[in-house]
Amino acid sequence: MKRKILKELIDWKESKNRKPLILNGAKQVGKTYILKEFGKLYYQNVAYVNCDNNQTVNDIFSLGFNIKRIILSLSALTGIHITPGNTLIILDEIQENPLALNSLKYFCENAPEYHIAVAGSLLGVSLHSGVSFPVGKVDMLKMYPLTFEEFLAAIGEDILLEILKSKDFKTIDSVADKFKDCLRQYYFTGGMPAVVQEYIISHNLQTVRELQKQILFDYRRDFSKHAPSTQVPRIYQVWDSIPSQLAKDNKKFIFGAIKKGARAAEFEIAIQWLIDAGLIYKVNRITAPHLPLKFYEDISAFKLFSFDVGLMGAMTNTPAQMILIGDNVFKEYKGAFTELFVLTQLLPQNLPIYYYSANDSRIKIDLIVQKDTKAIPIEVKAEINTKSKSLKTYIEKNPELKGLRLSMLSYEDQGWMENKPLYAVNFAF
Repeated sequence: MKRKILKELIDWKESKNRKPLILNGAKQVGKTYILKEFGKLYYQNVAYVNCDNNQTVNDIFSLGFNIKRIILSLSALTGIHITPGNTLIILDEIQENPLALNSLKYFCENAPEYHIAVAGSLLGVSLHSGVSFPVGKVDMLKMYPLTFEEFLAAIGEDILLEILKSKDFKTIDSVADKFKDCLRQYYFTGGMPAVVQEYIISHNLQTVRELQKQILFDYRRDFSKHAPSTQVPRIYQVWDSIPSQLAKDNKKFIFGAIKKGARAAEFEIAIQWLIDAGLIYKVNRITAPHLPLKFYEDISAFKLFSFDVGLMGAMTNTPAQMILIGDNVFKEYKGAFTELFVLTQLLPQNLPIYYYSANDSRIKIDLIVQKDTKAIPIEVKAEINTKSKSLKTYIEKNPELKGLRLSMLSYEDQGWMENKPLYAVNFAF
């Protein structure tokens, strides 16, 4: 399964200033697979070590940070002769061994010639829970579920993908029905690699949904296993409230929707735990569309999104036929699916993303992206009816901006705004 992050891994390998690599991301997004595939394709050898419940690994790193001794020990453990530049060392589930994580500092300082990459299913949580972290001594990449672009490649729609890449919107519009069909399929499967793989192999919708449910069950089990015991009930409450919060027209996260009388202070830690685990995304409001957008961030107002559109369907028990047949998924579930879809396609592009709403709520901009020297207001319109005054009013008040509407309509440049097809979001900029 082709993943775009492979190019970033290649760039890391070839960098003159390469440091040990931390690959972060939610559980089951494919971190272990891509590191092994990267090693197999671009190195002579791969020395793979799983740190989870591994006493031998504990013994190796508990003896100190003599890199020569560690390399010799890892060679003995894996049966691989580790040589600089020719061997990729992979330490998996590294959050289970804080000493191994801390050793990256010494690899960077004392043995930069060795290529070492680490990953972990709850690594983001560990990095924010007091574990000694080699600040400034590592490179970091984040991995996400498959994007729609990667999904098209996975299901064998290479010609459609090439058409999207061409950005020839006349050609794109000519096969719009085919793109819509693929988009419906993606809304159902989402981008979890195991789910997409099962869909490709069996096309059994029930099996696919059961697999999604199992992944969700695994996440819930992680809540009680790894989160602070005092926060577990709140984590469940935040997690379970997200679909209903996204279904509202005003998607600003409302603590009172979790439980009556709930306050922000009660749930801040729970929200941060889910963010660190990679299971939710937080999009803050801005008060003005000026660069850098970070300067105008209002941290008291935000939206929370789950991290995969397919898992959202499983969380809400949305029937397969409502997603795969007709346009209901685009019309009826705009908040729960389409805005989430757009966000999950933009995040892997490493763009600063916010949203805007006026204090009187008369103007609402779904997302605002900072791209190079531009702020781009984005209106998400899943259905064909795109009448909305918010984006036009916003541009009239900020004429230096040009809006982007993502909808099911064909491409059109109206001067103050460009309309692009929803399924072309990966190539919208």
